[in-house]
Amino acid sequence: MSRNKVYASCEIADQEVRLVILEIFEGRMNVLRVERVSCDGVRNQKIVNESLVVQAIRQACTNASTALGYRIERVLLAIPSVNVQRSNQKVRIQVEDGTKHIRLFHVQQGLNKAVQKKLSDDIELVNIGKITYTVEGEETTKMPISLPIDEFYMNVELIYADKETIYAYARCVEQANLEILDIYLDSYAISQESAVAVKSEDRSMIQLAVEADHTTMTLFRHGHVVSSTTLEHGYQWFIEDIQNEYDLSDAVSFRLLQNVFSTEVDPELDKILYIEQKPDRRVEVTANVLTTAVVRKIRAWIKDVNAICEPILQQGSSEFVLTGKGADIGIFRALCKEFKDKSSVYIPQNVGARDGALTCCMGMFYAFEDVNKIRHSNVISVNYNELGASIDSINHRSKNGEGGFTKKLKSVILSETE
Repeated sequence: MSRNKVYASCEIADQEVRLVILEIFEGRMNVLRVERVSCDGVRNQKIVNESLVVQAIRQACTNASTALGYRIERVLLAIPSVNVQRSNQKVRIQVEDGTKHIRLFHVQQGLNKAVQKKLSDDIELVNIGKITYTVEGEETTKMPISLPIDEFYMNVELIYADKETIYAYARCVEQANLEILDIYLDSYAISQESAVAVKSEDRSMIQLAVEADHTTMTLFRHGHVVSSTTLEHGYQWFIEDIQNEYDLSDAVSFRLLQNVFSTEVDPELDKILYIEQKPDRRVEVTANVLTTAVVRKIRAWIKDVNAICEPILQQGSSEFVLTGKGADIGIFRALCKEFKDKSSVYIPQNVGARDGALTCCMGMFYAFEDVNKIRHSNVISVNYNELGASIDSINHRSKNGEGGFTKKLKSVILSETE
């Protein structure tokens, strides 16, 4: 049977449902399909219309399944960073005399013991974070498999979030007739793709995930989630004045944001960027009008972020990383210098997923792979029999040259000239 592992990750964002299908084959990750379906069922990280969210999830899965040729049955699900708390559990594992060496089941045993920790009734465990192992006083992130030792310790980071939010998001996925393969805190997943967690080993990393209605600000230190909070404004606030004045759609407003390339207004270079004929008037948005409104708002937003982070910045070296869908707003790069410490914009570089909006979905794959090194689960996101049939069909066509690009190219090159 095929060794291909195909996984799907789902993020229920402010204005859309995002679904990424990815194949892992011989250690390589290949994006197979990306689906983004508009959805008005979420406001400020809360499900306000469950039926709209369920419908969008179903539509995304149907679109992907039709294109790929096999059904999506399970997904990795992102949960908003609401009421985030963390706990570090240190677990002692004894190695039985009969085994004499550390085996995988010893590590699995320690992990199962660690996740039993419950903090309070209003939060629930979302995912496992950083795991380290202490063997004879030495700490490492590598599993100490096969070492001849009597005992060792596991230090397991447990990340919790709002129970009501978790259940609301999970219920939407289940109502869409999907199983949940695993769940992850969105800010944690983003940090796995953007490498923010790794960079935080030697400095404080402030991750800013800029979405439509909000910004999730998460602090990382020494590879761990320290705290997470939600800022009131997202990128929709930057364009809000113009959107209301000209009655523009969300999609048009975001495209206009992406077309702000200068921080300065130049009357001599003013030009019309957008024209729309409405029933009662003709809408024209010029570059200067757009720049004046948007840059002022972004600068105010950066000023607020600096003020909130002032206590963190005073403690030592820090760095801001901007990501999320808002990272695709090009003017952010020009304004990065206005943050009070080093800052950068992160967008995934995977072929097929080079979009800031997909950072969370991509990060879930890395987070799942890390934990699955311990769990060793063979469950994938798609129907296994249909996946095998699809791969066999592709291999057959490739072997026989039926309708493939190579055959067509050969026919052109080798055809006799009349």
